[in-house]
Amino acid sequence: MKIAVDAMGGDYAPREIVDGCVRAAKELADCEIVLVGDEAKIKAELKRWNGWEKLPITIHHCTEVIEMGEHPADAVRQKKDSSVVVATRLVREGKCDAVFSAGSTGAAVTAAQLILKRIKGIKRPTIATPIPTPRGVTLLMDSGANVDSKPIHLLQGALMGSIYSELVFGKKEPKVGLVNIGEEETKGDELARTTYPLMKKMTTIKFAGNAEGRDIPEGNFDVVVCDGFVGNALLKFGEGLAKMFYKLVKDGVKEAGIIAKLGALLLMPTLKKIGKRVDVTEYGGAPLLGVNGCCIIGHGSSKAKSIFSAIRVSNEFAKSKVLDRIKEATVKEEMLQNLDEI
Repeated sequence: MKIAVDAMGGDYAPREIVDGCVRAAKELADCEIVLVGDEAKIKAELKRWNGWEKLPITIHHCTEVIEMGEHPADAVRQKKDSSVVVATRLVREGKCDAVFSAGSTGAAVTAAQLILKRIKGIKRPTIATPIPTPRGVTLLMDSGANVDSKPIHLLQGALMGSIYSELVFGKKEPKVGLVNIGEEETKGDELARTTYPLMKKMTTIKFAGNAEGRDIPEGNFDVVVCDGFVGNALLKFGEGLAKMFYKLVKDGVKEAGIIAKLGALLLMPTLKKIGKRVDVTEYGGAPLLGVNGCCIIGHGSSKAKSIFSAIRVSNEFAKSKVLDRIKEATVKEEMLQNLDEI
C-alpha cells in the first residue's frame, strides 16, 4: 500500500511527521510512503536518518500549506498546491491508496469531500475516533466532522462505524449505542428521541440501545454514535481527564515517602502494561468514513509515535474492504433509502 502523507500539517511538522514515517517505512511490511510538502524542508529532516534513501519513501513537492487558523473551504479552494490538497489528489488519481494528515481537520475533511467525493447515498462523511478501553476499542462516531446532525447522519454513522469496527478491529456483530443522558428510549433531546426508534429498525447493525457517558470508557459498546459537537466535547474531555490523572499520580509519587516510592517502583511494569492498553497514540488517527477513498485524520499535536500508528492504521484501512462494504450496505439498508433528511 502507498500512503500519501501531509508532511507539513500539524504542530510539529515536518520533523515529527518525518520521524514517524521513517519508523513506519522501517517496520511496516508492504507500506510505501509519499511525503507531500516542501521538498527542501522534508529532505533536511530525512538527512538526520542514515540510509533513509534505501527506505520506501519518496517526496512529492508542493509549495503551499494550509494553516490551522484558515477557513477550511476557502483555503482548500484557493491553495490548490497545498500539502493536504495535493496528498488527497494523489489518492483520487490512483497514485496512492490512502491519505493521512495531522493538519487542519476542517481542511482535511473539506479536501476529502471536494476531491474524493462522498460515497453515493452518504449524506455527510463522519470522523470515527477509536477510544481505547479495558475491553478493546470503542469507535466514537462522530468526533467533529458534523456539528449539526440530523437522524439520517447518525444512522449512516452507525452503519459505517459498525462495518469499520468489524473489518478493521475484528469485532463480530459490533454493539452499537446511541449517546444519551439515560438508558430509556424516551430520554434525551429531540435528535436522540427521533433517532432511537429509527436506529432500532435498522437491519444492518446490532443496535443495543442508549449509551451513557460512563459506558464509553468502560467499553460497554463497540460503536457509539452522536452529533459531532457532542462527540468532540466527549473526546476532548477524555483527553484532559487522562492528562490530569497522570499528573496527579506523578505529583503524588513525588510528594510521597520512601515506602510509597518503592511501592510505585514495584508497580511500574503493571502500570506500563495498563498505559499501553489505553494509550491513544497506539491508534494515531481517525478514519473519515463516507468518502470515496481512505482518509485518516490525526491530532494536530501528534508526535512521531502517533504518526507511526496513523500510518499503520492507514495501511490497514487501505487493505480492508470497508469502502466496498459501506457502498453495499448503504443500498441494502431500507431505513436509509426511505428516510429523508428529517
